[in-house]
Amino acid sequence: MDHSQGPLGPGWLVALETSGLGETLRQSLWLYPLVEVLHILGLALLVGSIAAFDLRLIGLHAGLPAQALSRLLLPVAVAGFAMVVPTGLLLFVSEATALAGNPAFLVKMGLLVLALANIALFHRGAGRLIAGWGGGGKPPPAARAAGAASLLLWIAVLASGRLIAYL
Repeated sequence: MDHSQGPLGPGWLVALETSGLGETLRQSLWLYPLVEVLHILGLALLVGSIAAFDLRLIGLHAGLPAQALSRLLLPVAVAGFAMVVPTGLLLFVSEATALAGNPAFLVKMGLLVLALANIALFHRGAGRLIAGWGGGGKPPPAARAAGAASLLLWIAVLASGRLIAYL
């Protein structure tokens, strides 16, 4: 984005972007790339663990106990989420005005909301009964649908996030 005349957009976005933090992120040789690497690492932990569990939900490796797999992968997903949120906010602050108008960013945020809602629905619904179907075999249809939707949504979040640089 050309900042020769300063960023343009709503005042709160301009204020974020022109804040000391925004300026520091853009001007530092190492800080922005470090934040970006940490964001990608967080995404790998988050989406990788979710994808592994989703594959179990849709029926792969039915011999693996779903409840035990959930206990293993949920803390990894939480750690990834704990990395993604602050680093994502920092990345946003560095280019707030451009990102707020970027169609791929807006799609990513919408898909992220849907993916998080899918997780919440799973944990309030079919996921609460995981002990009942956890030993092996196929999960119930609602759990399989949640797993398939989750897998598709998180892949779309990643793809739209990558497209931000090109739109």
